[in-house]
Amino acid sequence: MSSNIVRWDPFRELGQLQDRMNRLFQESWGGTRGEDNLMSTGFVPAVDIYEDEHDIRVKMEVPGIEQNDIDIQVQNNTLTVKGERRFEKDEKEENFHRIERRYGSFVRSFTLPNTVEAENVQANYHNGVLYISLPKKAEAKPKQIKVNVGEPAKTLTGKSKAA
Repeated sequence: MSSNIVRWDPFRELGQLQDRMNRLFQESWGGTRGEDNLMSTGFVPAVDIYEDEHDIRVKMEVPGIEQNDIDIQVQNNTLTVKGERRFEKDEKEENFHRIERRYGSFVRSFTLPNTVEAENVQANYHNGVLYISLPKKAEAKPKQIKVNVGEPAKTLTGKSKAA
């Protein structure tokens, strides 16, 4: 009788645990198991947020969404973007071999700093990417201070300290 030594792989067990947890969540929310669930599940568009000295900028990937199906609002220092990617029913569903693209509604919300001018927000949509520009208030922009050379420092009253 021979005994085989099996090497323990913690990552294999971690993967199995993750699969079990995913099934548990899907079943508890009434979803079906397997690939058929992909079509009914909404999606969350990927977002990049960055800033420069004048603006906070948001780039959101929303391919396949019509401009009219995107709603952007700024309220109480919160940027909210809503949209919907509709499933085109031109083809009969039974003709599909696989449906992996996500369809449905999405909502993304981001808390904004108090330095944003909400009334001057601009948005553009190009090649499936939504660009949102949130301008900063003037007091939030960095100020360049000129350094004078050769003049004595003055106090707030305008009198020279050197005397």
